[in-house]
Amino acid sequence: MKIFVRDKEFYRQAVAIAVPISLQSMITIGVNMMDNIMVGSLGEVVLSGTSLANQFVSLFHICCMGIGMGASVMTARFWGMQDMDALKKTITLMLRFCLGMAVLFTLPSIFVPAVLMRLYTPDADVISQGILYYRWIWPCFALQGLSLTCTIVMRSVGQVRLPLYSSIGAFFVNVFFNYVFIFGKFGFPRMEIQGAAIGTLIARAFEFAVICGYFFLKDSKVKYRIGNFFMECRSLLGEYVRVAIPVFISDALLALGSSAVAMIMGRIGKEFVSANSITFVTQQLSTVLIQGVCHAGCIVTGHTLGRGDKKKAQEQAWTFLAMGVMIGAAAGGTILLISDMVIGFYNITEQTRQIASQLMSAISLIVVFQSTNSIMMKGVLRGGGDTRFLMVADILFLWVLSVPLGALAGLYWNLSAFWIYFFLKIDQIVKAFWCVTRLRSGKWMKGISGTRQ
Repeated sequence: MKIFVRDKEFYRQAVAIAVPISLQSMITIGVNMMDNIMVGSLGEVVLSGTSLANQFVSLFHICCMGIGMGASVMTARFWGMQDMDALKKTITLMLRFCLGMAVLFTLPSIFVPAVLMRLYTPDADVISQGILYYRWIWPCFALQGLSLTCTIVMRSVGQVRLPLYSSIGAFFVNVFFNYVFIFGKFGFPRMEIQGAAIGTLIARAFEFAVICGYFFLKDSKVKYRIGNFFMECRSLLGEYVRVAIPVFISDALLALGSSAVAMIMGRIGKEFVSANSITFVTQQLSTVLIQGVCHAGCIVTGHTLGRGDKKKAQEQAWTFLAMGVMIGAAAGGTILLISDMVIGFYNITEQTRQIASQLMSAISLIVVFQSTNSIMMKGVLRGGGDTRFLMVADILFLWVLSVPLGALAGLYWNLSAFWIYFFLKIDQIVKAFWCVTRLRSGKWMKGISGTRQ
C-alpha cells in the first residue's frame, strides 16, 4: 500500500480543515502565552498560582473536548450520510452532557477553591493566589463548554472559518483587558492575578456570544435551533453511549492523568511548576499543526466511512500517519530553536531557568511520538469509530506507565528534570507504536447507525 494517496481532493479537504483549526489553536495559545508573560512579570508565586489554578480549568476543557470530539465522530459520519435528524439528536445529547459537566466544575470552584488548590500544591502562598483567581473565573465553565462543543460540531460539517474569526477577536479582547486589569490601566485598579481572571472571563463571554449566537440563531447548514435542545433523543442514546461516551471517558481520564502529573510537579517545587508553565505554552505553540491535522483526520475519515468507502479510508489513514511523523519532527526542531529565546522572556531564577531548559530538550523528543499517536488515535482511529478500544489504550498506558513512573522519577529517584518529564510522558512513545499495529489490522473501522436503517 502506498504511503501517500494520489487524490487532490483528499489533500484539499484536509488542508481546508487543518489550516483554520491550526490558526485558531495558535491564536488560543498566543493568548495563553501573553497571559503567562503578563502574570510572570509579577513573580513566580503568582505565575505558579495561575498555572495550578488553571489545571482545574484545563481538566474541564479536556472533558469538554472529549464530549465534543465524541459527538463529532457521529456528526461527521451522519453528515456524510446526510442523516440530519440523527445529527441534531447527537448535538442535543452533547449539549446536555456539556451543561451537566459545567455544573460539576462550577460548584467546587465557587465553594471550595482552597481544596482544589491543595490538590496541586502544599505552598500556602501559591494556594492564596489560586483562590483569588477562582473568585472570578467560575462563570467560564459554562461559557467555554458551550462555545467549545459547538465549535467542534461546526468543524465536523466543514465550518471552520467562524471559530477562527472568533478566536482572533478573543485574542485582542483578552490581551487588552488583561493589560487593563492586571496592571491597573485607564483608571482601573491594579488587580494582578484577579485581573488575569477577569480578562479571561470577558474573552470567554465574547467567544460564547459569537459562536453560540451564530450556531443557535443563524447557521443554515445544520440548522440547529434552541428548541431542538428539548427534542426526544432516546432512539439514539444507545448509539451515543457506545461511540461518544468512550471518547469522553478516555479524554477525562487523560485530563485526570494530566492533573496527577501537575500534582507531582507541584510537590517537586514551585520552580518546577514555573518552568513547566513556560515550556507548556511553547510546546502548544509548536504543535498547533498537529491539532489541525488531528481534527482533519477525524472529520475526513468520518466523511469517507459515512459514504461507505472503507478501502479509501484505509489508504488515507496511512497518509495521515506519515504526516504525523513529519509534523512531529518539525515541531521538535522548532522547540529546540526557540527554547532559549522563550525562556529569556520570563523573570525567573537561575534554577528555574535550568529546569526549563532541560524540559524543552525532553519535549523536543517526546513531541515526535506525541504527534504520531495524536493524529492517529485522536484523529483517524477515532473517526473510524474505534472509541472503546482507544479508551482502554489511553487508560492502560497513562495510569500503568506515565503516572507511577513519573511519580517515582520526581519524588523518589530524584532524577534530573529531563528524565522526570520523559517518564511522565512515556505513554506518548508507547502509544505511537501501538497505533501503527492497530491501523494495520483494519479493525478500527466500525459501523455507526443513525435514524436511517
